[in-house]
Amino acid sequence: MKKKIKLRTIFQIIFFILIGLISVNHVLVENGNGIPLISDASIHTLCPFGGVVSFYQYVTTGTLVKQVHFSAIVLMYIVFAIALIFGPMFCGWICPLGSFQEWIGKIGKKIFPKRYNKFIPSKVHSILKYFRFVMLALVIINTARAGILVFQNIDPYNALFKFWTGEVAITAIVVLIVIIIASLFVERPWCKYLCPYGALLGITNKFRIVKLRRNKSTCISCEKCDRSCPMNIEVSRQDVVKDFQCISCFQCTSEENCPIDDTVYMGIKEVK
Repeated sequence: MKKKIKLRTIFQIIFFILIGLISVNHVLVENGNGIPLISDASIHTLCPFGGVVSFYQYVTTGTLVKQVHFSAIVLMYIVFAIALIFGPMFCGWICPLGSFQEWIGKIGKKIFPKRYNKFIPSKVHSILKYFRFVMLALVIINTARAGILVFQNIDPYNALFKFWTGEVAITAIVVLIVIIIASLFVERPWCKYLCPYGALLGITNKFRIVKLRRNKSTCISCEKCDRSCPMNIEVSRQDVVKDFQCISCFQCTSEENCPIDDTVYMGIKEVK
């Protein structure tokens, strides 16, 4: 029996509100005010991807990227440790931008109940999904060369929580608007085709410890797992999901959408 209140939804709401409050408090503290008991850290401090590009620069030059705090590197280690065990749960459970796209997508599902997330042909999708790695390479290399976080000029995550401050590049706001519109047609468009951090975390799906598995002996080939996947992964055709697009949202599992118990599940070993 499916739970009416999903644990993942609770996590998504909590982290979205938390990041929003911290972002607001950061600006308030700069103006001499502040919300008690709420951190006044900057968005860059809370972004693990900032830790990735800064780590790259530190290894190559011995310096940290400007605007990126050491805490971002610590956060990067934590997120990677979780990904090595359970896959990119940061993407599916925590990332506020991912959650935001998902919530906008609920409107799209009402507008296009049958066509939603099917507007892009599968052959085109199979090519576009690799563009995340192009973005990853471009951001890391250009940031390391410039010594500053150049990604913030197009970063929709930064724009989402700071658009009201006047400190966000117009290009980032434009990207955010495009993503909002695209989310009405495609589920998680930024996550699926452009997010450089998602591309990096997605690699862990190849060797994560707790894997997403499908029990062939109980599978009835209804393909409900495929339809429930926000990243367009054909779960019904795989024994173990190692696709780098997987965000560990577990929407395809028997606990969420698969109608047969213990057919699509998370586990270290195969259930016989």
